[in-house]
Amino acid sequence: MTRQTFTERLIELIRRIPAGKVATYGQIAAMAGNPRAARQVARALHACSQKEGLPWHRVVNREGRIALETYAGGAEQKRLLENEGVEFDPVGVIDLDVFLWRPEPER
Repeated sequence: MTRQTFTERLIELIRRIPAGKVATYGQIAAMAGNPRAARQVARALHACSQKEGLPWHRVVNREGRIALETYAGGAEQKRLLENEGVEFDPVGVIDLDVFLWRPEPER
């Protein structure tokens, strides 16, 4: 049996985020086994999103904000999330109590 790398675990988890929900960088890192690796999640998204077909737009920062907001990708990310039914408050924050992905524990 081949053991998954941390990046492979990240990719698998990001693929599982359902439409209409978001996950945080830290949440994905913790679920993959390293709660201190939120930046690694960002690097994996940057490097792998296109070639792996990842729903990159469903990953936000711990405040429920789009991390890329100041870059061109921020508007695209917001549009994609809104198209899935994710709502933003007037200052651009997603209510994580409502929209945070909470996967069922694995058995």
